[in-house]
Amino acid sequence: MYVTPNTQNPAAPRKPRRTTADVLKDLLLTALFLMIATVSAFWFFYTVPENPTNIALVYITALVLTARFTNGYLYGIAASLVSVIGINYLFTYPYFQVNFTLTGYPVTFIFTLVISLVVSTMTSRIKEQADALVEREKLLMDAEKEKMRANLLRSVSHDLRTPLTGIIGNSSTYIDNQNSLTEKEKIELVSHIREDSNWLLNMVENLLSVTRISQNSMKIATSMESVEEVVSEAVLRFHKRFPNAQVNIQVPEEFLMIPMDAMLIEQVIINLLENSVIHSGSRLPMELTVTCQNHQAAFCIKDYGVGIDPRKLATIFDGSSYSPASSSDGHKGMGIGLSICKTIITAHNGAITAANHENGCQFTFTLPMEDYYE
Repeated sequence: MYVTPNTQNPAAPRKPRRTTADVLKDLLLTALFLMIATVSAFWFFYTVPENPTNIALVYITALVLTARFTNGYLYGIAASLVSVIGINYLFTYPYFQVNFTLTGYPVTFIFTLVISLVVSTMTSRIKEQADALVEREKLLMDAEKEKMRANLLRSVSHDLRTPLTGIIGNSSTYIDNQNSLTEKEKIELVSHIREDSNWLLNMVENLLSVTRISQNSMKIATSMESVEEVVSEAVLRFHKRFPNAQVNIQVPEEFLMIPMDAMLIEQVIINLLENSVIHSGSRLPMELTVTCQNHQAAFCIKDYGVGIDPRKLATIFDGSSYSPASSSDGHKGMGIGLSICKTIITAHNGAITAANHENGCQFTFTLPMEDYYE
């Protein structure tokens, strides 16, 4: 079967349909700018009569404003014609008459009209390009959100299935063989069930964190928060699940306040600390360091373990399951946790990266120290 090829680019931004109200608004703006230009020209004409070039500059300014605040080329071109005729009628002898037969005036008329049309056209084109860039940014943001949803669904399907299977299997073993199991085996089974249940709870907290981010704008409500308090609360929550894990914390001596959603940033810190505990394969203390540089606060979580497979560094935040072969608990991926970290930091206008160092790996995310949401 022959299919007619689609010659239109589906990703190209579509122009919104113009309404009568939009047309009337543009007409009123054009008339308003020309009226203001005429009043200003009369003032120059009677105040500084020896310098008539000011009049043309006033009308050219009106043309630029018309092209900037109206849609399309028509209004700028119409304003150009009205301006040239108005200069001839109102400010050229014989006054209040249209006369293009004066010596030298046809040349002046042509050049003034050409300059007006070029300025109007260029301004309209620049505006259209700016609108196209804004529309493209919206399309890219929508594509990023769709990618995030797809990655989350893929990660959820993997990361939730594994602990659920473990809970079902261990509980079934306990129920079916409770009379033949030793106390040590029973405690071991219950410990596995508790561990998988805590993992599920952490996954649910991550998913709830995503719901705090606006579906439409990918922006969040921020407030000025103390970095030291946010870090302390995050580490406190982390130690409730991993009481034996050691974290060395270093924050700036000065009292540091930056705009953020405190609960979301705490979730990011917890996710990265848990990732290090589970996948580093090391019991050495981790390091959580906060520094200030280039009007940004940088949070660095460093561990001293097996590191990250270099082949996965480029895609580690895309939602794929991260499970190094050497990890002691590699059956549990951190894909959804890292993907949510990226989503949260991106919503804060920050950036997050992963890298290896000589004795392990480190995750670094930055937050702007100025509130971009005011």
